[in-house]
Amino acid sequence: MSITRTTENRITTIAIARPAARNAVDPATATALYDAFRAFEADPDAEIAILTGDTSAFCAGFDLKAAATGLDRGWVDRHAIPDDWCDPARHPLPSPMGPARLMLRKPVIAAIEGAAVAGGMELALWCDIRIASDSAFFGVYCRRWGVPLVDGGTFRLGRIIGAGRASDLILTGRQVTAIEALRIGLVNRVCAASGALAEATAYAGELLRFPQACLRADHVAAKGAPADLAAALRREWQSAGLIMGESIAGASRFADGHGRGGDFGDI
Repeated sequence: MSITRTTENRITTIAIARPAARNAVDPATATALYDAFRAFEADPDAEIAILTGDTSAFCAGFDLKAAATGLDRGWVDRHAIPDDWCDPARHPLPSPMGPARLMLRKPVIAAIEGAAVAGGMELALWCDIRIASDSAFFGVYCRRWGVPLVDGGTFRLGRIIGAGRASDLILTGRQVTAIEALRIGLVNRVCAASGALAEATAYAGELLRFPQACLRADHVAAKGAPADLAAALRREWQSAGLIMGESIAGASRFADGHGRGGDFGDI
C-alpha cells in the first residue's frame, strides 16, 4: 500500500507510505490519496483529517523517476481541466498529486516532518492548517527541473504568505526552514522533531470540542469562492502542456542522479 488510512475518535489520519522514495507521489499514490480524501469527506464518522508522511519526510513531491519513465502526453491529457469547470466543491477532479483540486467541507491538517518540497509543498498548502516539526523544510525544488507547479501552489502560496514572499520562493526554489516558515506564516505551529503527528492530533481534538456544523460553515466561507479556485487551477494547468518536453528532460536528469537532496549546483 502506498498510503494508509485510519479513523479513530472522529479523526482520519492519511499517511503517505513510500519511505524509500521519501514519500514522493507516483500515479498510483496520487489516485489513492484522491480516493482517501473523497472517502473521508463522505464518512459521517470522520470530522477532521490529518495528512502526513513519516518521521523522515512528509512528501518529496511527484516521483520524478516515474515521470522520467512513465509519463507522456496521455498522462497530461488525463488530468486536463475542462474549460467550463468552475466548482471544485460540487464537481471534484483529481490532480497530479491526488487531492489538490478538491475543496472539502471538513478541515485537513498537515503534520510535517522533513521534506515538504515541490508537489509535497503543494499538498501541504492544500491543507487548511500546517503543523511542522523543527526538522521540516519546504521549497519549490521542482524549479531545478523545469517542472511547473500544477497542484495549486501558484495560487495558494500567495494567499497564505503574501505575493512578494511567494514570488521569492517560486522563482528561486530555495529551501525554507521550519523556523522561517513559522515567521512568514507558511506553517501555523512548530514542534519538536518527530512530534508533528501528535501535535496535529491534539490540535484536531481541540477543534472537535466545537459545534461542527458552525465550524464547517465558517471554514468553507473562509476558503473563498469555488469559481476563483477553479479559474486559478485552470490557468495554472496551462503550463503543463506548454513545457512538457522541458519537464520530462528535467525529470530524466534527476533519474540519472543529478541534483539529489535539494542540490541546486548540479542541474
